[in-house]
Amino acid sequence: MFLYEQEAQMGDDRQDLIEILQMRFGVLPEELEEHLYQLSEFETLQRLILVAANVPTLRVFMEELQEGNHPFKLVGERFNPLREIGDRNEE
Repeated sequence: MFLYEQEAQMGDDRQDLIEILQMRFGVLPEELEEHLYQLSEFETLQRLILVAANVPTLRVFMEELQEGNHPFKLVGERFNPLREIGDRNEE
């Protein structure tokens, strides 16, 4: 893959990540969007796309954002996208 193709793919992945977060959590803090546009590692973006699709709250996403690109598994209630709904139904 050529460098310009990689850069285009990274741009697409950044935009996908932001759109997933907006669909799930609404308007994002400007600082968060700026931070996401600065990401430059393909693996990190791929991990964060999976995280964004599975975390129950934006707060949990922000915590995972600080983790970098360490090996990970999306297991447990921390990555249950329906946890917040279940919590509200129990009230």
